[in-house]
Amino acid sequence: VQLQASGGGLVQAGGSLRLSCAASGRTFSRYTMGWFRQAPGKEREFVAAVAWTGGTIYYGDSVKGRFTISRDNAKSTAYLQMNSLEPEDTAVYYCAAELLRIGRLVREYTYWGQGTLVTVSS
Repeated sequence: VQLQASGGGLVQAGGSLRLSCAASGRTFSRYTMGWFRQAPGKEREFVAAVAWTGGTIYYGDSVKGRFTISRDNAKSTAYLQMNSLEPEDTAVYYCAAELLRIGRLVREYTYWGQGTLVTVSS
């Protein structure tokens, strides 16, 4: 499956952004979709994941209550709505996909998008 992330940009602290991840090439509805982020000099960090059924959702502790992951299987697209953004949220955000299984670890995902940069100014 091929993934294309978009929607990043520059936003002030307290603002919002919505990231999109468009998938192609496989049956999107059978893939768990995840979002990860990587800040300069840091390891890639789990942000959120939604199971292929949509019935199970995980969030990283640092984004709980502020970010919402969702998916639209008809459009083969996953979303990450980010509210109350903080400078610490500045990173390149990557979407990832894995067939059927859901997880929080980088190594649990086979397919990755190219990343979209989110910059939050203070």
